[in-house]
Amino acid sequence: MPASQPRSRARDRSNVLNRAEFLSLNQPLKGNQENRSGGRKPSGQAGPAGAQNANAKERRQSQQLPEEDCMQLNPSFKGIAFNSLLAIDICMSKRLGVCASRASSWGGARSMINLLGITGHGIPWIAGTLICLVKSSTLAGQEVLMNLLLALLLDIMIVAGLQKLAKRKGPYDITPGLLDYLTMDTYAFPAGHASRVAMLSKFFLNHLVLAIPLRILLVLWALCVGFSRVMIGRHHVTDVLSGFVFGYLQFRLVELIWMSSNTCQMLISIW
Repeated sequence: MPASQPRSRARDRSNVLNRAEFLSLNQPLKGNQENRSGGRKPSGQAGPAGAQNANAKERRQSQQLPEEDCMQLNPSFKGIAFNSLLAIDICMSKRLGVCASRASSWGGARSMINLLGITGHGIPWIAGTLICLVKSSTLAGQEVLMNLLLALLLDIMIVAGLQKLAKRKGPYDITPGLLDYLTMDTYAFPAGHASRVAMLSKFFLNHLVLAIPLRILLVLWALCVGFSRVMIGRHHVTDVLSGFVFGYLQFRLVELIWMSSNTCQMLISIW
């Protein structure tokens, strides 16, 4: 026995895990020891009563789950359908964003697509309408131009309000331009360009006498401007489609509140 004790001490000293820097790894955590000691029960108490207590505790924990977690665990059919359509929309928008950057597949055409988008900006249309209104000398022309100016202002305010409510980002992280900030067209839903060109094309088709080729070109222009915003990565497909719908509704609103020639003359005289 006396000879075996020095051998065991030498073995302990030679053991690497007995060093000071490794002692914390060998010793179990106090919390675990307390949990284990607290979780131990006399063998007489372990039985149906312990199983019932464990089941009751699990039932209470399941009842305390937040409502949103329960909804995620048990999604409704509407939620599944909406999320699926949203995923399809994002996937299609990213695939159609062929001019989102210079490195994209159609990156060389980005400047031309941006130039097409400028034709749907609100600031150039408002400035052009004011210039034509100043130079117009007929009552009918002034009436149409004043209502067109009203439609453009309503379009900017309605789209800006809807975008502030939705606050939806575009499919790509693209900084809006200066004209976008001036017209408060900084978010994706709905697409301001799409609503504007839809309203303008419907307005011109109703109040201008145009030949059939010009009417077809006007509709094609509106479609190209709207979907050019998807190509440069600023809007989703649903943003553009909803913009077309809102543009038509804005046209109907302007038709309901159409200002007469006398009202237009009064406003022009005040101005």
